[in-house]
Amino acid sequence: MPTRRLILASGAAFGTMAALPALAQNADRPNPMPDVLREALERDPTSPVLGNPEGNITLVEFFDYNCPHCRKMVNVVQQIVSSDPELRVVYREWPVFGPGSEFAAQASLASLNQGKYWQFHQGLLLMRDRAEEPSVMRIARRVGLDEAKLRADMQAQNVTDHIANSAELADHMGLMGTPTFMCGDEAVFGEMSLKELRELVERGRKTLGVA
Repeated sequence: MPTRRLILASGAAFGTMAALPALAQNADRPNPMPDVLREALERDPTSPVLGNPEGNITLVEFFDYNCPHCRKMVNVVQQIVSSDPELRVVYREWPVFGPGSEFAAQASLASLNQGKYWQFHQGLLLMRDRAEEPSVMRIARRVGLDEAKLRADMQAQNVTDHIANSAELADHMGLMGTPTFMCGDEAVFGEMSLKELRELVERGRKTLGVA
């Protein structure tokens, strides 16, 4: 699956964001990401965070548990986190592949309350089956989640808010689908190699002027 590089152009608040081809921009950041949008993307308290919570750069991933390309990226993301001690990764659950994806996203976010998000997240992305209620709950039991508590927590407002906000952000920015990785002022849609993902992160650091 080919990747497509995008630059996120600024608008009023984050309601008029548009995705423009990267080559249409120059190196002077004529359209930096608005602060309110960056805050919504990178500092949403409902979002799971991997890596260094105090890292000097944030990589955001929009993903779906039924997206075959997202499944291929799970190990790549883990590799870059392991190799970059200053990287902070924010997950945006964006279920776009139907009711099974919605159920998986709700369950995954609910698992944060039991401290098993990472085990559950990895299990869902690495399973061969499509993410549907039976397969999702099978993985939940496998990683030791309390099923009754998980189902109750799936209805929590923070879970509903996270999923709704992901859809709203994606719509405002004109994202093309999953996976989409965002760093600095740039978004990349599609599978990436470890080298490409590292280059995206380093461009983000350069854009934001961080060491």
